[in-house]
Amino acid sequence: MNRADEVRDLVVVGAGAAGLMAAIAAGEDGTRGTLVVERSRDGGRKILISGGGRCNVLPSRLSPRQYLTESSPHSLRKLLLSWPLAEQRAYFEGPLGIPLALEAETGKLFPVSGRARDVRDALVERARALGAEFHFERSVEGLTLDAEADEWILETTPGGPVRARTVILTTGGLSVPATGSDGTGLRLVETLGHSIHDLYPALTPLVSADAPHADLAGVSLEVTLVAPGVRGAPEARGGFLFTHRGYSGPAVLDLSHLAVRSAHRERREALHVRWTHEDQAAWDRRLAAAGQSEGASTPVSALLRRALPQRLADRMMKEAGVEGSVALARLRREDRGALAGVLGAYPLPWTGDEGYRKAEVTGGGVSLAEVDPRSLESRVQPGLFLAGEILDAFGPIGGYNFAWAWATGRMAGRGAAARVSRAG
Repeated sequence: MNRADEVRDLVVVGAGAAGLMAAIAAGEDGTRGTLVVERSRDGGRKILISGGGRCNVLPSRLSPRQYLTESSPHSLRKLLLSWPLAEQRAYFEGPLGIPLALEAETGKLFPVSGRARDVRDALVERARALGAEFHFERSVEGLTLDAEADEWILETTPGGPVRARTVILTTGGLSVPATGSDGTGLRLVETLGHSIHDLYPALTPLVSADAPHADLAGVSLEVTLVAPGVRGAPEARGGFLFTHRGYSGPAVLDLSHLAVRSAHRERREALHVRWTHEDQAAWDRRLAAAGQSEGASTPVSALLRRALPQRLADRMMKEAGVEGSVALARLRREDRGALAGVLGAYPLPWTGDEGYRKAEVTGGGVSLAEVDPRSLESRVQPGLFLAGEILDAFGPIGGYNFAWAWATGRMAGRGAAARVSRAG
């Protein structure tokens, strides 16, 4: 049989986090000669850009409740916990040789080397050592099943068709298209009969049409962001960054899906900021107490500038209509209330978002009901396995989406290897 006519036991489409782990898991379970097809020049592009080039490999703690899906939460839990966090960390530090260090202030785990490239390279090298073959700068444009031969035909460019008995799709979603995620895999599985839950950019910065805070661009601080109109009033605590167009940082990204999904509804979701984590009532009490203390002659501006970056403090006083030179003891009740409002429940004036171009992940995806929770084999098309961002689930900033990619990639790789083994 000529190389061109060879039928591969297993082809993995996509060499991102899930795809690399799938190829490794299949190899560890005995599958040799796995072909990994990747459209970028070297794979793992999101790994390389994550964490500012350091790669936030994992969170230090994890709960399925931190993830969002329109599918069954039970299915999500089963998939996520199929490879417990402690075991994931041990694998990176053991077989992959990537020791991880805890960043205490964020609870994130980074490679000790501080280089994302080390993580990507270790994954590629491990897959190759287990017999995987990589074809970079090669795109899969079509996927059909030759039912008579029970083989998949992958239309690739360049290189022409590839035939495979088993396929794992780990093509990502639509987020950060510059890394190669253009939604091709989602289109392919939809053509094959899979249901796709509504797609939207998640973990993406928000913008404001008239950029009212452009003069604060570059100011950053730790905040609490609240969605008061959502059931349970979800909160996100973390970094906040003013940009020239709007707002970013982990706190904004973690609640951005609420804004994005409400953008086309009659009522857009309100997001309120607690600039110092204290709510409106706490700030009202703090200002009142300051007005009765020995430092009551201190101007309002001095108190606020100790609590906030100066430019932000000055802006909040201006928006509250309070002169910074007013002594705390002379602050009128209505002015105290106005200040407490902008400091403890500031309505973020968002009007849109940065979309997939800057989104960390894609919300929505293939329904978890349509994959076997023990192997991630498609229930619609046997012999096809799905893993990673293509599935309907995502977590917050902080390594949670890598944890999902590692766990689902491993499960799909092992499931595919078992199918290859049964086929003999």
